[in-house]
Amino acid sequence: MIGATGRFAGHVLPELKRRGIRVRALVRSRKAERIARERGADETVLGDLEDPRCLISAAVSSDGVFHIGPAFSPAESAMGVTMVEAAHAAGVRKFVFSGVIHPSISKLTNHAAKQPVEEALYESGMTYTVLQPASFMQNIEPEWDRIQQTGVFALPYSQRARVSYVDYRDVAEAAALAFLGERLDNGTFELCAPGMLSRMEVATLMSEALLRRIEAAEIDFDEWADRVGLPEGPRRAGMQRLFAQYDQHGFHGGNPLVLRTILGREPRTLRQFFRELAGSAAQIAARDLAA
Repeated sequence: MIGATGRFAGHVLPELKRRGIRVRALVRSRKAERIARERGADETVLGDLEDPRCLISAAVSSDGVFHIGPAFSPAESAMGVTMVEAAHAAGVRKFVFSGVIHPSISKLTNHAAKQPVEEALYESGMTYTVLQPASFMQNIEPEWDRIQQTGVFALPYSQRARVSYVDYRDVAEAAALAFLGERLDNGTFELCAPGMLSRMEVATLMSEALLRRIEAAEIDFDEWADRVGLPEGPRRAGMQRLFAQYDQHGFHGGNPLVLRTILGREPRTLRQFFRELAGSAAQIAARDLAA
């Protein structure tokens, strides 16, 4: 498994363990090794996604591989292709790739970088499942405290642009299900919660969850990037292109049919996600008062 200690793919590990799957996590440091084991990994291997020999060694005796790439890294495509080739060389049977919806949007580096990985998978001869999620709801979570404090949800693109979302916990569940049985074998699946929402509509949902008014607003990109601590480099440049795309075209998707079919239930919605965040914040506040 790649990403066992990550903010997003970290949701995959408990879904795998819940289904009795033994997990070997590829990590880059001793600290990450400890975190992966604390989260339930049965084994850990220190390694690097740019080292083919290391990846082959890590994958040997594994039945399957879960891979998610480091978005906006200039080496994302190469790392993904290397992982596919290493898995094939190691005799891996099944490869589950967490990519992105619409990898054909060539203007966006974090989208286009997934396409060579998909191509490598389709040519590998391995059984594969390609997951193509919409924008992660979890990307909003780091801003939650600021939103509560200021009463404003601001991002550097039009507040009228419509965006499709998915809760990565649903993606994680789909990834785990792909390793069980054959139902998701050799399929490429767009994963979305229902609907495309403008930031004004998202702010309304936040207002409902927090029982106070949250305003939607726009912010200069550099001001936003500095605020969230995004240094100059490929990730900052990639995010600027991403938001420019959103500003002009939005982020299309929002058809929940595939995800609903895979999960056998309705996908989580933004309304549910915000209610959970608001509930968690209220519980923390109550504990602080009690202390």
